[in-house]
Amino acid sequence: MRIHSETGVETVIRSGAKLLGSAVVTGAASGIGRAIALRLLADGWNVIGLDRQSVDDAPVGFSAIKVELTDRAELASVLADLGEVGAVVHAAGFMRTASLGELDADEGAAMWRLHVGVAAEIADVLLPKMNSGGRMVLIGSRTAAGAAGRSQYAACKAALVGMARSWAAELAPKGITVNVVAPGATETPMLNDPARAGTPPRMPPIGRYIRAEEVAALTSFLLGPDASAITGQQIVICGGGSI
Repeated sequence: MRIHSETGVETVIRSGAKLLGSAVVTGAASGIGRAIALRLLADGWNVIGLDRQSVDDAPVGFSAIKVELTDRAELASVLADLGEVGAVVHAAGFMRTASLGELDADEGAAMWRLHVGVAAEIADVLLPKMNSGGRMVLIGSRTAAGAAGRSQYAACKAALVGMARSWAAELAPKGITVNVVAPGATETPMLNDPARAGTPPRMPPIGRYIRAEEVAALTSFLLGPDASAITGQQIVICGGGSI
């Protein structure tokens, strides 16, 4: 495990922000996770980013922890070292696609491990320690409703909804919320991953892909005080793709 926090070119985003506490964000080195981390920093959170990749330009308030999330022992060690946190966002993930007759069991198991297993392990350690006002957001996908050629990925994202609703029911009396933000095709490196070439993304009716910053904005709202009555929900950002 390697921890570092250093001033970088993006430090200006914290100017004037009110310190809210610490938020853990997985997958914070790139894509949606990175956008969420930067948004939360701008909002006044200290962010603890968990990612297998190094973060060499960490802004003020960002503590980068390099960790292989799917390694149970390594992840458990990192979680044990964390102090009190006010929010958790599980954004780490990847997609592999295949049609029936060509499903890859290993790829399916790897997606389940990162999307579902890691979410459960993080929640099991961190959520019981949260005080009233604690928040968790899982980054899902509108694919959770089902999509041809993406059954294994869809199953993982659908499982997140079931877990979020279950945890939300357990934690509602404590004032802790758990929700899922489910974007459609989003402008991130994963959108152009050669491994999903067989099932290219579909352009939403609005004529453009979802922006990572839009996912970050909704996540930020769900972590704030104005969303304290929203829990156990999946909120879809699809640009009209679900209509």
